[in-house]
Amino acid sequence: MRLKMLSVVFGCAALLAGAAAAQTPPVAFDTKAKQILLVDAETGTVLFSRAENDPVPPASLAKLMTMEVVAEAIAKGELSAETVFEVSEHAWRTGGAPSGTSTMFAALKSRVRVADLLQGVAVQLANDACIILGEGMAGTEAAFAEKMTARARVLGMPIATFRNATGLPDPQNQITMSELVALTRHLHEAHPDLYRLYAQPEFEWNKILQRNKNPLIAANVGVDGVATGFAEGYGFSLAASMQRGDRRVYLAMGGLETDKERTEESRKVLDWAMTAFEKRRIFADGEAIGEASIYGGAAPHVALVAGGPVDVLLPVSNPERLTARVVYKWPLRAPVEAGAEVGVVRLWNGEKLLREVPVKTAEAVGQGTLASRALDALQELLFFWL
Repeated sequence: MRLKMLSVVFGCAALLAGAAAAQTPPVAFDTKAKQILLVDAETGTVLFSRAENDPVPPASLAKLMTMEVVAEAIAKGELSAETVFEVSEHAWRTGGAPSGTSTMFAALKSRVRVADLLQGVAVQLANDACIILGEGMAGTEAAFAEKMTARARVLGMPIATFRNATGLPDPQNQITMSELVALTRHLHEAHPDLYRLYAQPEFEWNKILQRNKNPLIAANVGVDGVATGFAEGYGFSLAASMQRGDRRVYLAMGGLETDKERTEESRKVLDWAMTAFEKRRIFADGEAIGEASIYGGAAPHVALVAGGPVDVLLPVSNPERLTARVVYKWPLRAPVEAGAEVGVVRLWNGEKLLREVPVKTAEAVGQGTLASRALDALQELLFFWL
């Protein structure tokens, strides 16, 4: 079987009213982040990307996976928010008061509720809380880290690897910006009650008040999560989600030189995401996007449609040409059912891939006559011979 690609080219004037009036091309937006992925939540449009699939140290952003594993266990009834775990010496020394790292100051041999530990992780990025949760759930932190990596694979994250529950330095800890965006989105959509913890401006526990370590929360710009990180030799990183009006975006960025630069760049990127784009409908619900060839069918082709309307976000002033490319395995073999997912349509703005949407057959196509199938076989043989 061969992949076949059908391209549809859209004129900018038809899609972007007023774009042709621009006298000079807009200045390209950029950021100091070495790796970044910025995605619109509703349409899935990639608004900005750079080296988003490069493995990088997750640092404290690994705690997002710690939270996800715990949240999933609670959702399945394997764990309760009222479950109490004891603070081991390892958790106390490695992530507690003696460690000099982010901590909720859980006392050695004390017992802490899961609900409090989750708040400690979300608001304070507490290393002791992560280790206490990991040991409580899996017996050892290393065993819990294996659960984190396994869960990452289930969630479709092929690169993310964890050797501890905290993201503290380990050469095998790694993740990508693409995976961080996917994980942030999953936490927000699958575990909204837990996700709300990330928006707390502060958390007081055991008579100790600590403010949220995410500076964008205090800035009150619409960011409602999620976490920051720092790795020696790599720099400062961040994963965030912003809601403004009816728009939400997900952002992961890293490789920034200072805490101040991370805050400034993330605010700049998020503000640009919310002001520089407008939504455009590319295909209506049920509109034929293209057609696929059918081998041995009662009809030689079948129309392809998406599962619903296809929208993208485009820059307000867009000098690029928008194209749609349908990719499927050629040819489809009869019989073909209606609604069968057979490929994808990829939407490009110039050379930038905006989003990828599955395409389905618009109708069923049965097997053709013996003569038509013989003719199709001859044509396929000739195609491959040529």
